[in-house]
Amino acid sequence: MKLIKVRVQNYRSIRDTGWFDVEQAKTIMVGPNEAGKTAVLEALRQINRPDGVKGFDPLRDYPRKLYNADIQSQKRDPSDIPVVSAQFELEPDDLAELPDGFTDTIYSCTRYLDNKLKHSIKGGPEIPIFSEEIRKELIRLASHVDKRAAEEQGGESDLSVQLTSIIDDWRVGTTRISGSRAEELRNWLDTIIDFVDENSKTQDRRHTRLLKYTRIDDERSEILASLHNRLPVFVYFNNYFRVRPNLHLRYFADRVEQGTLDDDWYDYGNLCLLKLLGFDPRELANLGDAPDPGNDLEAFEQYRSQLNERQIQLNAASARLTTEIRSIWNPDKTRAEADTVRIQADGQYLNVVIEDELGVDIEIDQRSAGFQWLVSFFVVFFAEAEDTHANAILLLDEPGLSLHGLKQREFRQTISRLSENNQTLYTTHSPFLVGPDELDLVRVVEMKDRDSGTKVHTSVTASDPAALLPLQEALGYDLAQSLFAQRRNLVLEGLTDFWYIEATALLLRDANLVDLNERIALLPANAAGKIVYFATILHANKLKVAALLDSDNAGDQAAKQETLIHTLGNKNIIRTGDVCPDSVTKPEIEDLLRDTLVTIAKSELGWDVVEVAAKQSQRPIVDIFTAEIDAFSKYRLAKAYVRWTREHGAEDLTEEERQSWIELIKRVNRVLR
Repeated sequence: MKLIKVRVQNYRSIRDTGWFDVEQAKTIMVGPNEAGKTAVLEALRQINRPDGVKGFDPLRDYPRKLYNADIQSQKRDPSDIPVVSAQFELEPDDLAELPDGFTDTIYSCTRYLDNKLKHSIKGGPEIPIFSEEIRKELIRLASHVDKRAAEEQGGESDLSVQLTSIIDDWRVGTTRISGSRAEELRNWLDTIIDFVDENSKTQDRRHTRLLKYTRIDDERSEILASLHNRLPVFVYFNNYFRVRPNLHLRYFADRVEQGTLDDDWYDYGNLCLLKLLGFDPRELANLGDAPDPGNDLEAFEQYRSQLNERQIQLNAASARLTTEIRSIWNPDKTRAEADTVRIQADGQYLNVVIEDELGVDIEIDQRSAGFQWLVSFFVVFFAEAEDTHANAILLLDEPGLSLHGLKQREFRQTISRLSENNQTLYTTHSPFLVGPDELDLVRVVEMKDRDSGTKVHTSVTASDPAALLPLQEALGYDLAQSLFAQRRNLVLEGLTDFWYIEATALLLRDANLVDLNERIALLPANAAGKIVYFATILHANKLKVAALLDSDNAGDQAAKQETLIHTLGNKNIIRTGDVCPDSVTKPEIEDLLRDTLVTIAKSELGWDVVEVAAKQSQRPIVDIFTAEIDAFSKYRLAKAYVRWTREHGAEDLTEEERQSWIELIKRVNRVLR
């Protein structure tokens, strides 16, 4: 199953993050220090934490300011305080375990402060409510079996009386046929089966229908139990988890048993390493204390067997780690060039070394911090997820923090490869771990003040500029790298224009309708008024430049700037009004997708402006959304469209939209040929 939505409440700095969407592969969480990013991940882990990970502690985890007033005063019961909630979309393997009728089921669960999990499913046959129709059906069936029973038994029947005693306190329209009520009614229906006339299709179908109602609650309970067993394990990893390259087994086992670990986080990595090997610390230490057998052949065989067992386990773990690390760390290297992880034991000492392409063994702490992080991550990952790692969700706190900026850009691809098999959420401050084409994967975490607590925004917006800094730096770096890299450049008003053009151009290219020249760089200027600066710099470097401006007031002002006209000429200033249907006054780029965006907004975001848009066909669609929808966001609308294009084609656009975009792309290609 795939995680699709998350909400965290009543946890440390978090009062309520609100529901936020999670992407199918990887989700990036950015925000300043102390915003609550780590708290979100740590709370998420509790949805289905690995064995050995501590659960919630009210004293430690409930918002400190509210603890005395709520928990200590017993005003609130931890069993009634939700902390982390999640919604999951079922995949084909999950659906294969379910009966028919549950195709669109959503599995939801919430972990409470007392660590109890409550769950539910949305979709499939609902638990029936005792309705007037069901009441009449039961009375008719009871009357029918009473007559049959009286005829067969030669006296009066009390079957109707039995039914009355069962449903006497049931309220029409409110009582749910579930639990003990469903069981009692089912038992009565089973009792009367012999008196239902099998030659009467009406009565036979009525009995079958009513019996089915009593089984829905049990069926849903069985489905819940099945889905709970398939719940992904949440594996959390941060930069404090490390595997020590040299470990004295007996000393480590003593400290574990005495509870005197000198550093919980550091030793946790070593505990995971031994768990991966299939040993507890004392067991592995004892294997290293095998006595010298001398000339005793039987003792020699036992000695050899004991050491072989340990070595085989070490080799197996080494091979597993090597395979995984090679698959994502410099995967283009040949086998001879790739690194090999070796876990070795000599008496009481356990060593983790890396054999490089020269065949030299180097202890792991002499390799780069990034490589150490990766090895340590896989040790913890395999140990915590055990055999269920294919069904694990990864929570990475500041991954690759110690890597050079350019290496972080490479490591971004490493995370993408990890997320192909394991849904991944990670936090970062680094602009190098946010690709310019990944802004729709970003969730912004911010905390305006301690009273309101941590909030998570699905849209790329925040009141604190520091929260958006990694995104601005990522765009700035990418722009700086590409600004003079292409001979042909189309300057756009903003980021949403970039998303619309790139996504729609791909749809039209796949449909072989029109092909936006791939050598044209799309450069968002962040405002219509700033386009002139980009155009001037690019033109001064003897590059071809065109600008795309909306036909609204801001676009009109920018298009009339003498500097821009002198630099580009009128031909290279393209307006959305040039290709938009005449029916729209002052059209913006969104009006080139007017009908599609109205549909997407209603189905994906719950923004219904269908009637208003139809009645006010001349009004720009963004103006309509702004007036009709509270907290309307152009970013959210554009991101919803980008997601929509992943599962739809050009044929799903209207004919008018296709023609507008074909004409726009042809103009861009023509002026920048």
